[in-house]
Amino acid sequence: MTQLDKKRILLVGGEGYIGNVLTRELLKKNSNIISLDNLIYRHDSLIEDKKSINNYKFINASITNINDIKKNLNDVDAVIILAGLVGDPITKKYPKESNLINLLGIKNIIDQSIKEKIKKIVFISTCSNYGLIKENEIADETHILKPLSAYAESKVNIENYLMSLKDKTDCCITILRFATAFGLSERMRFDLTLNEFVRNLYMGNELVVYDSDTWRPYCHVKDFARLIIKVLSSHDDKTNFQIFNAGGDQNNSTKKMLVNKILHYIPSGKVTFQEKGNDPRNYRVNFQKVRDILDFEIEYNIDFGITEIIN
Repeated sequence: MTQLDKKRILLVGGEGYIGNVLTRELLKKNSNIISLDNLIYRHDSLIEDKKSINNYKFINASITNINDIKKNLNDVDAVIILAGLVGDPITKKYPKESNLINLLGIKNIIDQSIKEKIKKIVFISTCSNYGLIKENEIADETHILKPLSAYAESKVNIENYLMSLKDKTDCCITILRFATAFGLSERMRFDLTLNEFVRNLYMGNELVVYDSDTWRPYCHVKDFARLIIKVLSSHDDKTNFQIFNAGGDQNNSTKKMLVNKILHYIPSGKVTFQEKGNDPRNYRVNFQKVRDILDFEIEYNIDFGITEIIN
């Protein structure tokens, strides 16, 4: 028996890139999973083999519909908020929908969860909130936030909203600022840096890399799932109204370093480096807090992710 045995956990965005991996891991812990997703990318085939699992329930619903949220919060122990329109391109293309989903929809979930006296809320934010920092700086959780996209702005907005609830609720609220994800998932994404670079080079396409000396932290989807499970299993004293950078120091990398690692496995890859792309973000991130407080260390490095995707 685990600490999460029989716990009822609502995964908002449970069929997404990270949600699918997390669902599988929580089911192994014998948690009762309610996966709420509107299947915006028509990936409904992913729920078919899970329908026969007794402790898994799928709800096709939208976070913008307050009634959908209300009726699925009964007797829930924890809410994990993964859902949203993710990334700069889609939020630029659909600003109205992004505001409706990434701000109003997420606030709907938070407000209703508080009203229903849910014990734990875990909100998935992003290290993109740091935006652009000086070369000699490494961002910890107290570093000034400089969101450079509507996507990151919405994450900062929700972070501020959650932190404003301190001393106003008994709900244990935790914010995880995710590094850039990589790795395999049933709901695969190839628009993420490492995944995209590996796929393009493996397929024999020329890879054009802009601003190759800019830094980002990277983290495998399985490590994200492990961290969320650790947050759910930890005592509230460690996680209540805490913000954690989610990832590991050894996976901080420039784009050029990333490309060089991939070329080690795909030496025939064709790469062109160019300057002044449309994404100026540059940030290295400190992950000491999550190590010290939650004893969390990543298990999967960049090389693992590269070989996994190639295979």
